Amino acid sequence: MRLDREDAGLAVLTIAAPPLNLYTATMQAELGEAIGLVERDQPRALLVRAEGRVVSGGVDVALFDAQPTAAAAKELFDQMLTIPDRIAALPFPTVFAAHALCLTWAFEIAVACDVLLAADRASFGLVENVIGLTPTMGGTQRLAARAGVGRAKEFVMTGDRYSAATLERWNVVNKVLPDDGFAEAALAYARRLAAGPTRAHAATKQVLRHFEHGGVPEANAHVTTIAADLFDTEDLRSAVRSFLTDGPGKATFSGH
Repeated sequence: MRLDREDAGLAVLTIAAPPLNLYTATMQAELGEAIGLVERDQPRALLVRAEGRVVSGGVDVALFDAQPTAAAAKELFDQMLTIPDRIAALPFPTVFAAHALCLTWAFEIAVACDVLLAADRASFGLVENVIGLTPTMGGTQRLAARAGVGRAKEFVMTGDRYSAATLERWNVVNKVLPDDGFAEAALAYARRLAAGPTRAHAATKQVLRHFEHGGVPEANAHVTTIAADLFDTEDLRSAVRSFLTDGPGKATFSGH
């Protein structure tokens, strides 16, 4: 696991546990530590990606075998669920880049991110049914939020692998990119978000959290306050002046 920070304010979290990037107790601890650093440092965007021939082959099943009781399993699952929940709560754009096969926990983190980019060759699956389990890290419900309950039931109950193109059609994958140059394209996409109005992006996420909780009426009840607060940011004030002086699209943003 590596966490790198670019000068432009982009943090890059790289999953590197060859050969299959399996989820283990060690990986859980490393993910928690890395997310803690991101929460503390507050970059302007986060890119999550993986090294190796797969994004992840899933969870090390020995982790489940080590749980002696249902109570112990619940404690483990509660800890696992905090990882995508903390990523989803970050107040800046998050991008997941899937270059290849992306199973179980990695997919659940992917759909907790704001934007999911996939290479043409990437495929996805929640395959917990092979051991008689259901996904525990929020993947089922976050998939339902993007694709609908019916698609989530199909995806989880069959345990099939789905192509990037299929999940783009389902509105789960935001964008499918060519295999060649995928890593560079994903990095460029994340850099673009990092260079944007960070506080405005946080406001957008805040509005959408209200929408997810209570639909358009709840979002409407909060959006004007959230948007008005942006008038206290340097980015909005300077961008308005830039627009009036130089025209649209010329502003640069500091994230403040």
